[in-house]
Amino acid sequence: MTRSTTLKVASSQYPIGQPKTLAEWEEKIALWVKNGAATGAKLLVFPEYAAIEQAACFGPDVYGDLRATLAKVAEIKDARVQFHLDLAKKYNVYILVGSGPEKKPDGKFVNSAQLVTPKGSVGVQEKLIMTPFEHSWGVTAGKQVRVFDTPIGRFGIAICYDSEFPLITRAMAEAGAEVLLVPSCTERVSGYHRVRTGSMARALENTIASVQSPTVGDAPWSPAVDFNAGAAGIYVPSEHGVSDTGVLAEGKLNAAEWVTAEIDLGRLARVRETGEMHNYGDWSIQPGAPTPKVDVEVVKLA
Repeated sequence: MTRSTTLKVASSQYPIGQPKTLAEWEEKIALWVKNGAATGAKLLVFPEYAAIEQAACFGPDVYGDLRATLAKVAEIKDARVQFHLDLAKKYNVYILVGSGPEKKPDGKFVNSAQLVTPKGSVGVQEKLIMTPFEHSWGVTAGKQVRVFDTPIGRFGIAICYDSEFPLITRAMAEAGAEVLLVPSCTERVSGYHRVRTGSMARALENTIASVQSPTVGDAPWSPAVDFNAGAAGIYVPSEHGVSDTGVLAEGKLNAAEWVTAEIDLGRLARVRETGEMHNYGDWSIQPGAPTPKVDVEVVKLA
């Protein structure tokens, strides 16, 4: 099967609510996926720490205590991923599941996101650089950088703060990533703009697309995701014939909505060689330019 040179993506501005039961949470997610798929998008992107919303289903002893929240949401991770797998199959879409805590064998928590496919494959990327808040929560850094090779494109995942560090994405791009997925969770508008700036810069440097998906809305019941600000965006290099601004689509700040755009992967590949500027190729000639010495695992997903 020949891979399409274009990809329609839908990025969620996902509102953190307070579901009373897991069934209520499932109804909400199912409706979001249904509506996302109805846009015609082949890839749906949910934000960082969207999984924390599930803690609300277990009462104040869980959702009001950060450690209990991490433990409970990590405990039900497999069921959460399976639920998204079922939806991916039902609607024939690829889904970046909203990230959440995962408990490792040593008892430590990491922040992991799963890319699931309609045929049942699952790819996992853990967050690599912890924010001061995550350090205080006891969430630890993952180590492995991955690129996911799928029938609709090759993806890297830079979870929120990771998007602000260029060598991570550079290693992904050199391993073949065409689109960078950036699930984010930021308390303030300033934080949203940091991640937005990082997403746009990574697209420019590497001649790839980037897709930012934020949590939005206030959830005062949760010590982890109590305030959320942001807008979804789909970014490319600002190049003639691609985008004059580098913005293919962007949402309204703090609205609950899907933001969609068509990414021309074939044109981006050509721009690397024939564009106004050759940022990707000229990386190595900048003074002091490092060659990323990063072990990138390329994972093939059906």
